[in-house]
Amino acid sequence: MRNKQTLLLLVSLCVCTGKSDFAPYFYDNGSGSNSGNMALFSLAEDTAVGTHVYTLNGSDPEGEPVTYGMTFDKGSKECFSVEPKSGNVTLVESLDREVQDEIVACVTITDGRNKVMENVRVFITDVNDEKPEFLNRPFIVDVPEDVPSGSSFYRVQAVDRDIGSGGSVSYFLQSSSKFTIDGHSGVLRIRPGESLDYELARTHFVTVVAKDGGGKYHGKYQVMTSTAIVTINVLDTQDSPPVFVGTPYFGFVYEVSVPGSEIFTVFAKDGDQNSPNPVHYSILNGSDGFFIINSTSGSISLTSFPVQLRNELYELKVQASEVGPDGQFVDFAVTTVTIRVVDLNNHPPTFYGESGPQNRFELTMYEHPPEGEILRGLKITVNDSDQGANAKFRLFLAGPSRVLRVVPQTVLNEAQVTVIVENSTAIDYEKYQFLTFKLLAVEIDTPERFSATADIVINLLDTNDNVPKFSSEFYIARIPENSPGGSNVVSVTAADPDSGLWGEVKYSIYGSGADLFLIHPTSGIIYTQPWASLDAEVKSKYNFYVKAEDTEGKYSLAEVFVTVLDQNDHRPEFNQNLLEKTMIIGAPVQIQAVDEDAEEPNNIIEYSIMKADPDDIFDINSSTGEIKLKPYIRSMEIVQNITRQKDCRWSVLVQARDRGTPSFSTTAVVNIDITEPNGLKGPMAAFLMQSRENPLKALGLAVGFISVMVLLTVLISTLLFFRNTKSNRIRPARRIIRRRAKEPRHWSFRPAFGHDRNNDEDHDDEDTTDKLKGNNSISKAKRSIPSAPVLPPPPPPAATGPQRIQRDHQRELPSVSGPTGSQRDHQRELPSVSGPTGSQRDHQRDVPSVSGSISRSDGTGISSALVSELKMKIEQKIIEANRGYYY
Repeated sequence: MRNKQTLLLLVSLCVCTGKSDFAPYFYDNGSGSNSGNMALFSLAEDTAVGTHVYTLNGSDPEGEPVTYGMTFDKGSKECFSVEPKSGNVTLVESLDREVQDEIVACVTITDGRNKVMENVRVFITDVNDEKPEFLNRPFIVDVPEDVPSGSSFYRVQAVDRDIGSGGSVSYFLQSSSKFTIDGHSGVLRIRPGESLDYELARTHFVTVVAKDGGGKYHGKYQVMTSTAIVTINVLDTQDSPPVFVGTPYFGFVYEVSVPGSEIFTVFAKDGDQNSPNPVHYSILNGSDGFFIINSTSGSISLTSFPVQLRNELYELKVQASEVGPDGQFVDFAVTTVTIRVVDLNNHPPTFYGESGPQNRFELTMYEHPPEGEILRGLKITVNDSDQGANAKFRLFLAGPSRVLRVVPQTVLNEAQVTVIVENSTAIDYEKYQFLTFKLLAVEIDTPERFSATADIVINLLDTNDNVPKFSSEFYIARIPENSPGGSNVVSVTAADPDSGLWGEVKYSIYGSGADLFLIHPTSGIIYTQPWASLDAEVKSKYNFYVKAEDTEGKYSLAEVFVTVLDQNDHRPEFNQNLLEKTMIIGAPVQIQAVDEDAEEPNNIIEYSIMKADPDDIFDINSSTGEIKLKPYIRSMEIVQNITRQKDCRWSVLVQARDRGTPSFSTTAVVNIDITEPNGLKGPMAAFLMQSRENPLKALGLAVGFISVMVLLTVLISTLLFFRNTKSNRIRPARRIIRRRAKEPRHWSFRPAFGHDRNNDEDHDDEDTTDKLKGNNSISKAKRSIPSAPVLPPPPPPAATGPQRIQRDHQRELPSVSGPTGSQRDHQRELPSVSGPTGSQRDHQRDVPSVSGSISRSDGTGISSALVSELKMKIEQKIIEANRGYYY
């Protein structure tokens, strides 16, 4: 009664307050939904970790915010995580349906006061991620070889843990020609039409492939396979006949055989090797009663003496039969045994000489016989007393390769042995004094292979077949200069491999460079002549030939090069011990010493100042010998301040030292006059400055110049004298030509024969100067016959000297071109205008020249008629002048 009252009180209190508190709840969205309470939710096993797989979703009746959670049983794998506010479920562990096909979890929803929990099962769906796996491996099967074709003999089995099509398994074989497999059951069978044979193949290896039905994996369709190897061992059964081993069979009956002698043994074995049966032997035919066989061992024996055999060849048919467990012949095989009756090979080959059997043959001969020559001193016969194949053998010659060869090479019974030279060069006394060969005779077709040997010894005699040969083609020697006479220079060596006197060598030298040297005729030592003195400064290189000759005159040459080594045997020398120099301030003066040594460093000179007065005033270039003032001395005022007097003449002691070992030196005193630069410039100034240092040189040059001028004056005066003497003989003609030449007013003629003596002399001077200078072109122009000119030509370029005078004279003379009529006749009588000689050249200097072609008027008012008239007058005067000259 009290409880009822309490309940009524609570109900009344709730009604009075108007409020209630309800728990939140999940939405139930059913199967296939990804939002709700995960009821009936499934997930593929290949879902990647980190994938959002579901969203928990619910609500609170009062509209309060809710949060979500998920818990798992203790010890189980927590595969999911939940975001509390959004309810997003994420996969955090990889799934494997074959290990766990469902996940049990507890999902929760709470509004902060009330919490609702629900147990859910998440199903893991399968994907094709497993390969088929074979059971009961390895697969080894024993199959008898007589299993019928098409029979099954084994079953393989493979399982796939996937479900559905991915878990179904089918089978097939990889490239098998004898076997097949049932694709569903995995049963192996022998392929129809095929069979097993133990004798051909005892083991077979078959590769079986198990393939599933395929399925999706990570969104792609795939089929997975596995392979296994089935080893099939074939078991032998009694199905093969006996097999003879070592066929074909050959036996021999020899002349020494007796009845009961074993001829040959055959051997056969059961073809079924796993459980072989015994073999029984028998002769079917062909023995003619002369041969029997042991039925157990297969040994064939002779039943009579060989002389009773009627044939040389017997072919026996032998049968090997397989004996079964009941003593009956199960199977058999037949083979042929060939038996030959032969002579007994009991005689080896034998070598014979002139006196009987012999195993050593000797011969003496000269070296280098002709190739192809037969060694007739060797008389060898070989014989084998057996018959037929037993007497057939081959001859060999063992020794130095390809020197000799033997004929014949194959012998039957007996032959004469011939030895022929094959390589003449190899038969050399200098290499071998004797040659040794082995002559072998070896049987060819006999099992005994009997053989015989004989020694062939060839003693060689020497011939003079070699020339002396120097150890080198040339010899290089060095000898210091000033070596005493008889000093050794070099030793040459030549060898002649011939023996006796042919091997003795004598030396000699010859050549343009051999005058100072001698050679010892037997030792080959080259030394200098007793009186020879070698001087590198005179000649430092010698070369000559050395000759090595044997007693028969065979020789060879070598060249010897001798270098005379320079020694420091000359000291530097100045041209005089006291040198006088004039130095201009700012310019150096140079001294020079000469070292007559031939090579460096003996002739390299270094200069140095040993002493100077005053001191520390000059510097010297150690290589060139240039002496100059110190840089601070720039004027005469500084020089005079140093000397304290106006005398500017200083002395320097200079040393010249060479670089040889030992080093030599010499000294000289250099007196230097210091002067200031003057105003003279050019070559003359330089010459005058040099003359101050060497006045004798200047005096010699002056005397030479004066002498040349005197000779020129005498020569010119003589020439002028002879010229004037010849010119006086035709002076009237010169006057006539001068007067008549004045008629044409338009032209100005220079008189050919004038009264001005000075003018003539000037011309003579010009001619003389031209001759001295060798100006042939100008002299020829002046000596040609004067020509009547056409209109005056334009002014020529400026010229000086005789050329200008000549051109001025030529412009004043008229030029008449094209000689005609009497002029040509006159030219025939006169000497040639070109190249005048003697008195004709003197006359031509005073006669105007007529040459060239006729010049036409060019606008100056001179007509061609006037030119022709003038031409005729000039020709007349020339004729008169010539008459006066010759008569």
